[in-house]
Amino acid sequence: MKEMQEEKQKVKLRGQLRLYMQWPAVMAVLLFALNIWIYWVDRSAGILMFIFVAIYIIVTGVLYLYSKALIMKDLVEFAAQYGIVQNTLLKELAVPYAILLEDGKTIWRNDEFEHVLGEKNCKEAYLSKCMPELNKSIFPKEENDIVEMDVYYQDREYKAELRRVSVQAFNATEKLLELPKEKEYFIAVYLQDVTELNRSIKENEEQRLVAGLIYIDNYDEVIASVEEVRQSLLVALVDRKINQYIARIDGIVKKIETDKYFIAVKKQYFKELEEDKFSLLEEVKSINIGNVIPVTLSIGLGLSTEAYAQSNNYARVAIDLALARGGDQAVIKDGSGITYYGGKREQTAKNTRVKARVKAEALREFITVNDKIFVMGHKFTDADSFGAAIGICRAATALGKRAHIVINEVSASLRPLYTLYSENQAYSEDLFLRSDEAVDMADENSLVIVVDTNRPQMTECEQLLHMTKTIVVLDHHRQSSDNIDNALLSYIEPYASSACEMVSEVLQYIVDDIKIPGLEASSMYAGIMIDTNNFVSHTGVRTFEAAAFLRRNGADITLVRKMFRDDIESYRAKAEIISSAEVYLEKFAIARGVDLKIESPTIIGAQAANELLDISAIKASFVLTEYNGRIYVSARSIDEVNVQIIMEKLGGGGHLNASGAQFDHTYMSKAVIDLKRVLDDMTEKGDI
Repeated sequence: MKEMQEEKQKVKLRGQLRLYMQWPAVMAVLLFALNIWIYWVDRSAGILMFIFVAIYIIVTGVLYLYSKALIMKDLVEFAAQYGIVQNTLLKELAVPYAILLEDGKTIWRNDEFEHVLGEKNCKEAYLSKCMPELNKSIFPKEENDIVEMDVYYQDREYKAELRRVSVQAFNATEKLLELPKEKEYFIAVYLQDVTELNRSIKENEEQRLVAGLIYIDNYDEVIASVEEVRQSLLVALVDRKINQYIARIDGIVKKIETDKYFIAVKKQYFKELEEDKFSLLEEVKSINIGNVIPVTLSIGLGLSTEAYAQSNNYARVAIDLALARGGDQAVIKDGSGITYYGGKREQTAKNTRVKARVKAEALREFITVNDKIFVMGHKFTDADSFGAAIGICRAATALGKRAHIVINEVSASLRPLYTLYSENQAYSEDLFLRSDEAVDMADENSLVIVVDTNRPQMTECEQLLHMTKTIVVLDHHRQSSDNIDNALLSYIEPYASSACEMVSEVLQYIVDDIKIPGLEASSMYAGIMIDTNNFVSHTGVRTFEAAAFLRRNGADITLVRKMFRDDIESYRAKAEIISSAEVYLEKFAIARGVDLKIESPTIIGAQAANELLDISAIKASFVLTEYNGRIYVSARSIDEVNVQIIMEKLGGGGHLNASGAQFDHTYMSKAVIDLKRVLDDMTEKGDI
C-alpha cells in the first residue's frame, strides 16, 4: 500500500497540461505583487486587498489539491480508452499490416493481413512460408532503410513495403518482454494490393498504337518480270496479302505509294507479329503469277511510350535500317533498342546505276571543297578494304586533291601489295599514315572517308570520326544498330559483292574518262576477287561490269594471283584448320585454329571457312582462330543460311554469306560452346 502511494506521488503532469494547471499559482503571485503596490499607496486598501488574496490562495489551493486526483483519474481513463481505440483502429485497418521479428517470425498482424493470407495460412508462424519473397534476406539492414518489392500471392499482386522499427529502451520501460540489446527492432510489413492498378496499366499499354511502314523492296524488278496484263493482278495480290495480314490483328493499312504502306496496330497484337516472326515476309514470296523474281518486303515498326509522333519517327528509322540491311526483313525500334527479324534472302542487285551516279556527284563535291582527306577501312585491313581506299585516293587525285590512307597493321597476305606502293616513287611517302599521324594532321574541317565497314569501333582510327564534321561511308555490309550515324554521305549497298565494286562504279562518274594506273586497277580487282572467292559467291551483273572496267584500265590478273598465293606454312595451317573441322547438327562445319604460328591466322581462317563450304551437305562454316589475345570467328555460307544474323548474336556482323565476330578471350572451348548454343537456339526457333 505504501509503495502504491509512493508511486502515485511520482506521477507528474507534463507539457501544456502542466502549464495549464500552474496558472492559479501564477495568478496568486501577480495578485500578491499587486497587493504590495496598493498597500504602499493606501494602507487600508492594502489590508483589504491582502485579505482577498489570502482567501483566493486558500480556495485555489484546496480546489487544486482536490481536483488533481480527479483530473489524473480522468486522464488515465482517457489514455486507456485512447489506446484501446487506437489498437482497435489498427487491428481493423483496411490496409494489411504485420510486425515480424528479425528471423521473419510473425508476432502480430491485423485482420486485413489475415484476410489476405486466408484462413488456411493464418496460423503459419513464418511469413516466408506463405510469401517466399518476404524472407529475412531482403529485410532492411539500417533503421531508416525501406525495402519495396512486388509480391504475388494467390493470383493477386501486392506491393510490399518493409521498414525497420527501432524499439530502443524497450527493456527499461516494459517488464513483460526483454530483447537482447543488439536486437531492439522489429520489421513492419505493409501490403498494397495493386492487382487492378497493374491490370489497368497493362490494358492501357496494350491499347497503345504501334506505327509501321511496309515497303516492297524490289517493286520495279518484279513488275518488269511479268507480262503487262498481269502487273495489276500482281500488285492486287500483294495488297491483299498485306491487308489480310494486318486485318487479322485488327490493324489499319493505308497505301501511301505504289510500293509503300503505312500501318497502325495495337501493341497487344503487335506481340503476335513477333511470335510468328512476321510470317508476312514469307507469305508474299509465295505469290507467283509468272514473275521470275519473288516479291520481298521490308517492315519497319516504331514504338514510343512518349508520343505517337515519336513512334512514327522510330518507324521511319526502322524501315531505313531494314532497307540498308538488304531488305526482306522486319526491324523494330523502341526506346530500349532495335530488334531484327527475317533477312534470310539475298537482295537482288538493281541493274540501274542511278544511285551510284548520285552518290558519286555528292562525293565529288565533298572532295572538291576539302583539302585534308583521310581514307580508312576496318582494322586488320584486307584486300577489299585496301583496294577501295586506293580507288578513293585515285578519285581525289583526279580532282586535284591529295588523300591519305590510314592503316596501322599490314597483314602478311597484304604486304606484297602494300610494298608495291610503299617502294614506288610515283606515290608520296605520306600516302599511308598511322592513326597517331592522322590525328596530328586532322582538324574539324577534314574529310574522312570510311570504306568496307559502317561500324565506328571497327575502323582503323575511331578518333578521326569525332574530330571532323564531314564523314562519308561506302560499304557493302548490312547495316547494324551501332553504325556511323553522323555521316553526311552514306552509300551502303548490301547487294554489292565488295567495296571495290562500289568504288569502281563511283570512279566512272567522278571524272569523265578517268584513267586508272594498272597497279591501282589490279588492287581493286584483287579486292573483288577475294571477297567473291574468285567470282564464285555473291556476284551479280554489276560485279562483272566493274571487273571488266578494271580490266580495261590494266588490271593484271596474273599479278593478283601471284600476290595472294600462300606460303608453305600458311598452306599447312589451313590444312590443319580443315582437319580439325567437326560437323554440327549435320549442316554446320566448325573448325579451330590454335597455335598456328603464322603471321595472319585470321586470313587463313577465312580461307579455310570458304573451302569448308565445298563439303557436301554443309550449309555454313565457322572457323575460330586465336590472334592477339582474342578469338576471331570467320563465318561463311552459300545461300541457305544467313551467317550475319548468327554473328550478330555473338556481337559481330557482316554480310549474309560472309560475316565475323570476336571473343575477348582465348578460351577456345568456351567460344565453341557459345557458338553452338547460338546455333541450337536459332535452329530451334526457326531463325536459321
